[in-house]
Amino acid sequence: MKLEKILKGVDIAEQTADTGMEIGELKYDSRQVQNGDVFVAITGYETDGHKYIGKAIELGASAIVLEHVPEGGISVPYIRVDSSRRALAQMAANYFDHPADSMTMVGITGTNGKTTTTYLLKTILEAQGHTVGLIGTNQNMIGDEILPTERTTPESFELHKLFAQMRDAGCTHVIMEVSSHSLVLDRVYGIEFTVGAFTNLTQDHLDFHKTMEAYRDAKALLFHQSKTGVTNLDDAAGKFMLEQKACPFLSYGEHEACDLRAADIQLHADSIGFVCESAEGKTEVKLGIPGQFTVYNALCALSCAKALGVSVADAADALHKAHGVKGRVEVVPTNTDYTVLIDYAHSPDGVENVLEAARVFTKGRVIGLFGCGGDRDRTKRPKMGAIAAKLSDYCIVTSDNPRTEKPEAIIEDILEGMKDTKTPYDVIVNRPEAIWHALDIAQTGDTIVLMGKGHETYQEINHVKHHLDEREVVAQYFENKNHK
Repeated sequence: MKLEKILKGVDIAEQTADTGMEIGELKYDSRQVQNGDVFVAITGYETDGHKYIGKAIELGASAIVLEHVPEGGISVPYIRVDSSRRALAQMAANYFDHPADSMTMVGITGTNGKTTTTYLLKTILEAQGHTVGLIGTNQNMIGDEILPTERTTPESFELHKLFAQMRDAGCTHVIMEVSSHSLVLDRVYGIEFTVGAFTNLTQDHLDFHKTMEAYRDAKALLFHQSKTGVTNLDDAAGKFMLEQKACPFLSYGEHEACDLRAADIQLHADSIGFVCESAEGKTEVKLGIPGQFTVYNALCALSCAKALGVSVADAADALHKAHGVKGRVEVVPTNTDYTVLIDYAHSPDGVENVLEAARVFTKGRVIGLFGCGGDRDRTKRPKMGAIAAKLSDYCIVTSDNPRTEKPEAIIEDILEGMKDTKTPYDVIVNRPEAIWHALDIAQTGDTIVLMGKGHETYQEINHVKHHLDEREVVAQYFENKNHK
C-alpha cells in the first residue's frame, strides 16, 4: 500500500516522507513494528508513544507519524500532525478501506446499561433478518461467533480491523458500546453513527475525567457524530444531551414528554413488564430480566430500533424472546433453597440497582459481597460501602481488582462509608474465601449478590491477571462440601 493512500484526509502540518513510497503495515505499538511499517506515535493515557520512536526505527519502521520531532531529529522520514490519535483513526479507516461506511453503525454510551442494551438491540435486529456485529465490554461478536475483548471500546486500529472482519462476514449492522475514554481519546474519531444512544450518568471514571461535568461532556461527544440521538429523559444528563441539539433526538423514560414512555410497570423476580406508549400507540413489553433498570435498557433498545425503522411492536415481540447477559443479574445454578447472583456492579449506582432488584424477590436476607477496583476513583469507595450497607441485610467486603494498590487500603476506604451502619458485615480480603463464607452463612430464602466481577474471569493484581471465575468458585464450594 502506498503511503499517500493511508494518509488520505489526514491534516498534515509537515512531512519529509515521500507519499509515493510503499509501506508495510500500520503500527502504534513499537514492539510490533516490522520492516517497512509506519509507526504512529500516539499520546496515550498512561504513556507517550513518542518515547518509543527510536525503538520503532530500530525494528525497521520506514516512516513515523508524530506530533513533535524528537530533539536531534530522526533518521527516517516523518509526517507531523496536530493529533496523532486522530491521524491513527483516519489512517486505520483508510488502511481497511473504510469498513464502517458499508454498515449501519449504532453507538451506545452511558455509565450503566450499555452492555445489556447492545445485546437487546442485537436480538431485535437479528429478528428482522439482519446480520449483526457487536463490540463491547463482555465480548465482541460477529453474528453468533464470539471474539475476545480487552476493553469496552478498542483502540482505533483494532476497531477498524474488527469492522473489516464484520463487513467481510456480511454484517449489515454494528452495535457498539462507546466509552467516555474512547470519545476523549479519539478511538471512534471519524465514524458516523446512524444512531447514538445515551443510557444514564452516575459516578464512575473520575480518576480519568476528574469531574462529573467533564465525564458528562465526554459522553455528549457521541452525538456530534450521530445522525439521530436517543436519550434517557429521566436522567439529568440525558436532558443535557437533548439540550445540546447536536442532532435530532428520540427520548425515552417514564415522563409523559418522552417519545417512548413506560407505563404500568410490573417488576417480578425473574422478569419485567410494561406498556410502551409511543406515536404507534400502546405496546405491551415483557422481558425475562429482573430489575427496574431493565425497563430503561428495554426502552433504550426499543428507541434505537425505532430510529432504525423497526416498529415498536416488532421490536417488543423480539424482546420477549431475549435472554439475560452473562454477568448481569446472572443466576448461578446451586440447587439450594437460596439464590446466588453475579453482577458487574462496580459503581455506586450499579450497586444500588442490583441490590434493589434483589430486594424485590428476596424472601430472606440480601447478602451483598463486593469490593472496589484499585487505581481508580477513590471517592466512590465509601459511597459504595454506604449503599451496600443500606440495601443489604449482611455485607461481606472483599477485594475486586486491586491492580497496583494494596487490597487492605482499598477496603479501608470502603469502610469509611460503613462507619455508622447497623448492618452486620465481615471483611475477608481473599475473594474466593469471601464467597465461600457467604455460601456458608446462607439460609433458606436468602439471596447472595456477588458484585463487581460480572463477566470477568480474572483478578488483576500488580499488572498480572490471575484466573478467577466466580461461577467456578461457587461450583468448587459445593464439590468440596459434597466430598466431606
